[in-house]
Amino acid sequence: MRDYDEATAFLGEWGRFQRLVFFLLSASIIPNGFNGMSVVFLAGTPEHRCVVPRGANLSGEWRNASIPLELRDGQEVPSRCRRYRLAALANFSALGLRPGSDVELEALEQEPCLDGWEYSRDVYRSTIVTEWNLVCEDDWKAPLTTSLFFVGVLIGSFISGQLSDRIIPESPRWLISQGRYKEAEAIIQKAAKMNGIPAPAVLFDTAEMQDSKPQQQQKAILLDLFRTRNIATITIMSLLLWFFTSVGYFGLSLSTPDWHGNAYINCFLSAVIEVPAYVIAWLLLRSLPRRYSLSGALFLGGSVVLFIQLVPAELNVLSVALVMLGKFGITAAFSMLYVYNVELYPTLVRNMAVGATSTASRLGSIIAPYFVYLGAYDRFLPYILMGSLTVLIGILTLFLPESFGNPLPESFEQMMKVKCFRNEQQTTGIRSPKESPKSLVTPF
Repeated sequence: MRDYDEATAFLGEWGRFQRLVFFLLSASIIPNGFNGMSVVFLAGTPEHRCVVPRGANLSGEWRNASIPLELRDGQEVPSRCRRYRLAALANFSALGLRPGSDVELEALEQEPCLDGWEYSRDVYRSTIVTEWNLVCEDDWKAPLTTSLFFVGVLIGSFISGQLSDRIIPESPRWLISQGRYKEAEAIIQKAAKMNGIPAPAVLFDTAEMQDSKPQQQQKAILLDLFRTRNIATITIMSLLLWFFTSVGYFGLSLSTPDWHGNAYINCFLSAVIEVPAYVIAWLLLRSLPRRYSLSGALFLGGSVVLFIQLVPAELNVLSVALVMLGKFGITAAFSMLYVYNVELYPTLVRNMAVGATSTASRLGSIIAPYFVYLGAYDRFLPYILMGSLTVLIGILTLFLPESFGNPLPESFEQMMKVKCFRNEQQTTGIRSPKESPKSLVTPF
């Protein structure tokens, strides 16, 4: 819409109306945080071992030796999924033979946990893993359950968004693009009244509206995000960027129980580190080009996570610190994506583009539990994969167009002026410290 920013400039940048909308949008996201991260504890897997029934006719010595030892993280620990065959142990116990001296334990036949498992209660009192026995042969069901949990979060987010639409006013900019001028003007008049600012008698020129009416009333469909090679390239790269950033973010968040130390403290630290990440992201968005800020944050998060495998096993505190630093970088990048993605697309498909890329993000959160699950085979494998993918998309980001210092595109024609791999718009990307990007301060 031509001259929309000038027509609404009288509202100011941070009046009472803008603050209210900001608060309502922020409040609508809070339940998602509680739901999404609760699965860290609801699906936690405590230490476990095979149950040895009380009626197994074993002496105390044979009962203590009934679980074979296995090498895990360089240490010998009791097996989680195997035990020596109880029938054979009962015979040895009845004959008065002693384990280790009279009978070589390593040569004994083993069997699975036929009578269930004993779970440690040191960390978790009860989880879905302990309730449904999602361990050993069924351990693949734990990440599947977590993925289904995030599917529920996705559905809940959609419902929450529908409810929010009933409270939060629609964007006048979008309403005008749909030809709904009276609704847009009513919202702007309400905003002016709330901000205590008198509104002009005429907000938009009627003749100008009629001239742009065919373009404004054009209906957008999902395929418009792939209308041309240039737009399709931006869309595909954005989908990959959101998907893999989400994998890294949720992968690190869900892996907090696997870090050294108390799982609850680790989860608290994982949440606390997001506060400075959001502050840094906000400062970067105000003063630096989007591509370099986003790519730098992804490089930081990915390279640090990759470096974890080189830390000696005895330096557990350093490993946790590196994970926290990686979470810092990926969180900062995740928060910048919302602003950057909005600035790339014209008004007609902006909401659709954000919805499509956010869906890719949710698919990443659904896949993330399987990355964490790979830690059962190798403790560093999840970090290697997440770190590599994060560095890869950090490189990919450098090929997206730059939006810093440019006005929000209103049409596909304006969007097509910006090419991938280079920025053809005449802009230096440099603004004075007192000037703020329009995409960050516009009230609608």
